[in-house]
Amino acid sequence: MSVARRALGRVLKPVIRRHSSFVGSVVAVKTSEPHVVLTYDDGPEPGGTDQILAALADRRATATFFVLLTRARAHPGLLNEVMSEGHEVALHGQDHRCLTQFSSEEVRRRTQSGKNELEDLTGRSVGWMRPPYGRQTFASWRAVMATGLHPVMWGPTTWDSRHISQAERVQKALDGTVRGSILLAHDGYAGPADGVDDGPVPKVDRGDLTRRVLDGFSELGLQGQSLSASLRSGTPVRAAWFKR
Repeated sequence: MSVARRALGRVLKPVIRRHSSFVGSVVAVKTSEPHVVLTYDDGPEPGGTDQILAALADRRATATFFVLLTRARAHPGLLNEVMSEGHEVALHGQDHRCLTQFSSEEVRRRTQSGKNELEDLTGRSVGWMRPPYGRQTFASWRAVMATGLHPVMWGPTTWDSRHISQAERVQKALDGTVRGSILLAHDGYAGPADGVDDGPVPKVDRGDLTRRVLDGFSELGLQGQSLSASLRSGTPVRAAWFKR
């Protein structure tokens, strides 16, 4: 990075932070209700999504599923099951490639096409988008917003894409979680069919992890809900989130 670009970044960063409510992504929900927003990425995937759906039903929780079109095309029945059980569907991407590798015009085109296809598959309007890996620039953020979708990021995470123990995943999910937090979890694991190679698939029982995390939330007096359900009694918290 050139000296000029670093200097420009130092000037712009505080400006962006001051105006992050206008240029930011949704990172939490401001609410007085005891809700945690549950989000799942990279599905639908047999052996993952179905286990999570059973766990959510057991604990009477709802979630927002950020789906990949590569997966939704392959498993339309599982996508329909997500909706039939009362959960929310949002867009994660046509595939799992980083949006930051594309021009802003290509980001807009891919996102608009993905939104249209997902709405055709579900018969529902789609309002949320999570860029793969949470990576976006100001230009790609603007391109996504131009399609009518709002980028959604997260606070706590289950670390279920890492090769760690189930107990560590649960603890990571609970650390720092408060009402209105948006939890990042996964119902699948992106791979070559999704345009990426992130290495070996981690061994994780996603249904068991969901139950353990929700039980931990219950001990804190918190209940899992989808983003739209939580926003019925709350307002979105936005913050600048830009990283390549």
